[in-house]
Formats: sequence, C-alpha cells, structure tokens
Amino acid sequence: MTLEGESVGSQSEADSSVVAAIDEIDGRSHLVIADITRDDVWLSMPERNAVSLEMWQ
Repeated sequence: MTLEGESVGSQSEADSSVVAAIDEIDGRSHLVIADITRDDVWLSMPERNAVSLEMWQ
C-alpha cells in the first residue's frame, strides 16, 4: 500500500489548530485528530490501534 499526501490549500501553520480526542464511532472508541479551523480535515483510528504517549517515551 502506498500512501500519498496532497496539499489542501495554502493555509499557514499559524492559522490552524489541531486537536485530538477519544470519541465513539459506530459504538467503538476511536482516536480522532482534527484541524478545527477547517472543514473536513480530520482522521480517526480505532483507539486500540493508537500508540499511547507512555509507549513513545
């Protein structure tokens, strides 16, 4: 599988606000990461697949 990214605009980093939260999607807990200053700029994954901060230390 190849993942490719593309530019979604010319908004600067100073204009964005990225947050993360645990939310329920289809009855299961998911980690959701979103830029709350833009529409439809988010991703999610099942919480069990997310790496905890303690594991990164």
